[in-house]
Amino acid sequence: MYTPNDTSEFSMLATTQQYLEPILMQELQQLGAKNINKHNRAVTFTGNLGTLYRANLCTRTALRILVPFTSFTVRNEKDLYEEIRRMEWENYLDVDGTLAVNTTLSTNLFNHSQYISQKVKDAIVDRFRDKFGRRPSVDIANPHLSINIHIAKNEVKVSFDSSAESLHRRGYRTEQTLAPINEVTAAGMILLTGWDGKGVFIDPMCGSGTLLIEAALYAKNVAPGLFRESFGFMHWKNFDNTLWDKIVTEAQNAIKETETIFIGSDKTFKAIEIARANATRAGLDEDIRLSNKRFEEVKPPQNTTGIVIMNPPYGERLPIEEIGAFYKQIGDKLKKDFEGYTAWIITSNKEALKKFGLAASQRLTLFNGQLECKYYKYELYKGSRQKPKNSAINEQ
Repeated sequence: MYTPNDTSEFSMLATTQQYLEPILMQELQQLGAKNINKHNRAVTFTGNLGTLYRANLCTRTALRILVPFTSFTVRNEKDLYEEIRRMEWENYLDVDGTLAVNTTLSTNLFNHSQYISQKVKDAIVDRFRDKFGRRPSVDIANPHLSINIHIAKNEVKVSFDSSAESLHRRGYRTEQTLAPINEVTAAGMILLTGWDGKGVFIDPMCGSGTLLIEAALYAKNVAPGLFRESFGFMHWKNFDNTLWDKIVTEAQNAIKETETIFIGSDKTFKAIEIARANATRAGLDEDIRLSNKRFEEVKPPQNTTGIVIMNPPYGERLPIEEIGAFYKQIGDKLKKDFEGYTAWIITSNKEALKKFGLAASQRLTLFNGQLECKYYKYELYKGSRQKPKNSAINEQ
């Protein structure tokens, strides 16, 4: 069991999006985590407080870093209440502190996660009221202790959420366009390509600029958590401010300059305004070139090679003929003007992509929000117009 004054190694769990687990495992290994194991939308590992802090600050594909506290089995709501109330919460939270409870359910015992969160909160504050005559209050936005409850069948797992707010909320994107891509999804898309951070990076349908910003942060080795004002662990009783300052300084010193060219465009001027503001907040206004252009007007710099990553409209509500014609236009443009580049396209519209006119050399599965998508790689060599007879397909 994790204890508030523990300086030795302990178990942790990083949550992520489905299909990004292998990328997250690589990130954690690079940060010095040990005993790394893959699970569904999660990766478990061990480390010390420094590992916990670095995982929050530096991982690009983690959503939350949880510290498992305890687990037990229940038969009903009463069992849950009594087990939670029995725990010595005063070791982790002051009576004048604040808490938040988040619950996920995979059980037939209970069917409403918010109700279970309320029951857990009741059990905790009732313990404080009985012991001290006073009780902590609830603060969803910035609690001193964020508690994660996961119930699968009849097993309850209680964890401390060291992130508190999801790590995809980097802090640079205060404005966004309609249906923007999640920062963690964008980072995962970039890392899955195996891109080395060099050359030219182009997003010709950039929206609020998330793919461009995440690519530039990666190329410059900027830890994504540097933009955040706080993490949940900063309110814990064992928070080591000296250690945290050391890790932040290390991350700042690891930032490097890059000669990579980042080019983004969008057909709407409003999107470019938003992307520019987001890039400025990320300190990348001098790195990212943005312009208000339609896709058919976009061309890469002469005599260059690089990577194109785009998240085109999926056109779920459009006739297949109309969205199919649009995707054909994308494929034709890539063949004509992007020779020598590698293009990656994410979409949930597999029918429309059949009109693309290019052969995918790799196909991966990803989620964009709740939509299951395919993520396709196209190598734009000269004459790449039809599918080779023995095309290499790597299905994930």
